[in-house]
Amino acid sequence: MMEATEQEDLIADAGQFVAPPNGGMNELLNVGEEDNIQGQMEEFLGPQTQYNEEEEERKYYRRKRLGVIKNVVAASLGAMMVYSVYMGLLQMQLILHYDMTYREVKYSNLGLEDIDRKMLMGINVTPIIGLLYTPVLIRFLGTKWMMFLASGIYALFVSTNYWERYYTLVPSAVAIGVAIVPLWASLGNYITRMAQQYYEYVNYKEEHVQEQKRLPKGACHSYIIIFQSVFYLIFNLSLVFAELPMRLVLNSHLHENKHILANVKICGAEIKGMIPGFNTTVLTNLPRSMLLIKVESVLMGFAFLAMIIFLVLCGPAYRPTEEIDLRSIGWGNIFQLPFKHLRDYRLRLLCPFFIYSGLEVLFAITGFSLSYGVCILGLKHLWLLIVVYGLSSSIFSALSLFLLRLPRWVCLVGGAAVHAVLIIALLAFSTKPDRPEYLGPLLVISVLWGLGTALNKTGVSTLLGMLYAEEKERLDFIYTIYHWWQAIAIFIVYLWSDLPMRVNDTFWKQYSKHSLNLIYDHCIYLTLSVQAKLSILLATLLLSCYCYCVMERRVAKKVQHRLPRIPRPRHKVKGYRYLEEDNSDESDSEKSVEEENDENLEEEMPSADGEEEEQDAGSVGADSPRVWRRGAGGQQHRWEDGHLQGAENEDKQVVE
Repeated sequence: MMEATEQEDLIADAGQFVAPPNGGMNELLNVGEEDNIQGQMEEFLGPQTQYNEEEEERKYYRRKRLGVIKNVVAASLGAMMVYSVYMGLLQMQLILHYDMTYREVKYSNLGLEDIDRKMLMGINVTPIIGLLYTPVLIRFLGTKWMMFLASGIYALFVSTNYWERYYTLVPSAVAIGVAIVPLWASLGNYITRMAQQYYEYVNYKEEHVQEQKRLPKGACHSYIIIFQSVFYLIFNLSLVFAELPMRLVLNSHLHENKHILANVKICGAEIKGMIPGFNTTVLTNLPRSMLLIKVESVLMGFAFLAMIIFLVLCGPAYRPTEEIDLRSIGWGNIFQLPFKHLRDYRLRLLCPFFIYSGLEVLFAITGFSLSYGVCILGLKHLWLLIVVYGLSSSIFSALSLFLLRLPRWVCLVGGAAVHAVLIIALLAFSTKPDRPEYLGPLLVISVLWGLGTALNKTGVSTLLGMLYAEEKERLDFIYTIYHWWQAIAIFIVYLWSDLPMRVNDTFWKQYSKHSLNLIYDHCIYLTLSVQAKLSILLATLLLSCYCYCVMERRVAKKVQHRLPRIPRPRHKVKGYRYLEEDNSDESDSEKSVEEENDENLEEEMPSADGEEEEQDAGSVGADSPRVWRRGAGGQQHRWEDGHLQGAENEDKQVVE
């Protein structure tokens, strides 16, 4: 029995010891597969012999630079399309509404003249309050989204022309007046920011770029010059494309010069008003309604295309954290800062040039083209004069690239000299109507005026970008001030062309005393004559040149300028980028270090509600947004503030 049990135990042990042949093989295979997978993982995660980190980084930043160029071209094309559609439709609309036959046949009791007058009032008067809301809108929506929204408002204006009524045209015109200053301030800010970004992507290895510090003074000036030239080279083509509806649609419906200019006695500088005696019927036959609907549909399509370009092709102007910081200084401060920036003598002395840049473009499009072009050559040649002017201003915008080698005053002074000569020549030029032999001289004047416009526009925008290139937190304020003064110029032109006639209809007819009539006749001559307009233009130009020379002289002498202190961001709402207290990955030691740094900053920084300080353009902290980044060891850097870092490398500014 014992022997039997021992034999059974031996057999059982032997059965346990002797495993099936396939089972042993499977265990060996599993061990081999685990070793193989581990080796593959180490090979995959380990350093790659074929991977070149510097080469990949270089390719990455090259793609970033190409993206910046794409943004500049897309913003330029979008703005060009928006204004091509807007100016082309407005010109066609005003010509059709001017014709008495068109008004009586299609809109007999609608009062199109009154609608057009109120529509122009909405476009020209509303922008004068743009300084109040433009910075708030740009910082609330962001630069890119402000451009998109403004282009949508222009598309709305196009859509209202399908149903021409008071309650459609006038509100859309007021909306355009509201959007003019924000659109242009956003465009100027956007182009300058692209120049700054391009510099950062070219010099990505520099320490101040990696740590997101302020750029060195003058570092990105060359990119600002190039990008502003590209923008105006593309945008000024809007004057060319805006004449396509006039040339392709309306020109075949216009009367000959003998009918249109039958009662016109004089043209040129001696004209009072637009064109006295101009015939109120300019159309031989009315355009078909379906033809006008097709034209408006094409314009509407391009307006939507411009919106898509702004939305899809234009990248953001700031990083997400920078946009949060720009808003976090407080809406009250954002509202006040444009007014406080006017304390800077550089901006104050450039204000006459801002006004002149608005006056001269409007005079070229309305004053010269009507009082000289249409009056002398006829309405059928209007499109040719404006196309030549647009092509000239577009081509000559490339001349600002010479600022890469020449002083920056060359552009502005050169454009002012060209315009001064032309204004003096136009003051002395008067002739009889319907003189086709003057086509050549008038085209030459259009080309030269386009040259002056190109130098003026690119010069002013480039100058502002160069003066405030290192202060990206101030760019929206600076360009808002620039285009707000241009809006003031638009308002002045509207006053001298429309207001005196309205005063004649209301006030002066009620008081018909002889002395008052004499005063009125004298004032109406001074206000509406082309000579008076040219004299105002020349006086503004001379004042602008004088103030600009004073500004450049003060800058050369390093006269201290006053800039308001921009308060540091205060994040009252916790977002996903600002979870300092609720960061579960943060150790206690890191928390204590951050708390100590925050306490030190609170002690050394002045309050956000304190008085403004005078500071140099090089002081970093009052202008830089809050910068948080991860270092190489994973430790979070503290907030870089200019009152604590980098101030000793810049010129000191007196604190008021």
